[in-house]
Amino acid sequence: MRSFIIIFCFIFLVKINNSIASTKNNIIQNFSEIANLSFKFKQNIDEKTEEGNCIIEYPKKIYCEYYNKKKILVSDGKNLVIQNLNSNQFYIYPIKKTAFNLILDKNFLIDKIKNTKGDIIDNKYFRFKFVEGDYQINIFFDMVTHNIIGWQNVDIYQNLVITYLFNLEKNVQIQKNQFKLPTQTNN
Repeated sequence: MRSFIIIFCFIFLVKINNSIASTKNNIIQNFSEIANLSFKFKQNIDEKTEEGNCIIEYPKKIYCEYYNKKKILVSDGKNLVIQNLNSNQFYIYPIKKTAFNLILDKNFLIDKIKNTKGDIIDNKYFRFKFVEGDYQINIFFDMVTHNIIGWQNVDIYQNLVITYLFNLEKNVQIQKNQFKLPTQTNN
């Protein structure tokens, strides 16, 4: 009886490991085929919620419009600008000094996914957790579609940021100047 239990446990563990490896490979394959993403998002920053829509073009370009705050976030791959459209507050950061430098680098993420075990959350999501320099980042993928569904990181102000992606579209037509950085205007 004891031998039967040991054999059963061994087969069960092998089957789980094969399933995890298969899911991980499918995530890598799916993510590799993406040049850009369009999605709606919900973002929680220190118990404040913001919503909007974004377009990402790999590597390192993003354009987001926030609904309730009337602000935009844009990266041209080198710099990141956050602009409040109501007050014209304007913040510019080198992307290398933000977590977006890693989150928006598809090749970096694929390499991390390949070299990270990952774990299953609620039998729905696959999470890859890694630390790079000063950043600890969690990237989440759907177990069925293998699409990215969000990330969690700490921003430059040391706030916990949780971003959920939904209504995801892959490889969409992008406007020519989509990632052109806005310029600050004096009122």
